[in-house]
Amino acid sequence: MPLPARRALFAAAMLTSAITIPTTGPPAHAEAHTTKARTAPAGPPLLRQAIADLPVAEENRQGYKRTSFRHWIDADGDGCSTRYEVLISEAIVAPAVGPSCALSGGSWYSYYDDTVLDAASKLDVDHEVPLAEAWDSGASTWDAAKREAYANYMDAPEHLVAVSARSNRQKADQDPSQWLPIEPVRCRYIAEWTSIKRHWQLSVDAAEKATLTEIAQGCPNAPLIPIS
Repeated sequence: MPLPARRALFAAAMLTSAITIPTTGPPAHAEAHTTKARTAPAGPPLLRQAIADLPVAEENRQGYKRTSFRHWIDADGDGCSTRYEVLISEAIVAPAVGPSCALSGGSWYSYYDDTVLDAASKLDVDHEVPLAEAWDSGASTWDAAKREAYANYMDAPEHLVAVSARSNRQKADQDPSQWLPIEPVRCRYIAEWTSIKRHWQLSVDAAEKATLTEIAQGCPNAPLIPIS
């Protein structure tokens, strides 16, 4: 059943204004300002170019422990951990929030498998780029504070997503060359995956990049949503 998406797949293309350059040269002291004024800031890359730009490296899981990424934390001290904050924010029918952030009622849409769920216990909050995958791709070099920030990052809704426990456990820590959601949402999934990898400066392995590139050929070549 089609439901309103919580977030758009791609951002609208950025518009730039043309600058009219005068026929008479500006004073020497104004030249630097004029050059700066007519240089528009770069917009987000298009999907296929963003995939092409991802650095390729072999993955290395040596030393990985899930506990290397501290989660779920209660960053604002309101009694609800990151997991419950995501569940509350992504509900399509708001649950009641009880003591210790116990959730009752409510409903959620799991976009991975086009499923509506009626209890928080039926959902997992997925790191769309899994913790182990992040470790393999560069997070092994981060300090503990940055890994904690990654594990609890809520400033971009695609980073953590409430999905059915079944789909999340099928996915586990696999990348898109090993697991993908249902066909109709794969363009969304690879765009979000690419945006996350790009934002956190994580690499991809050769098979992962090949899969992203192949799927992107059948997707709108739209600008990525930049992660703040």
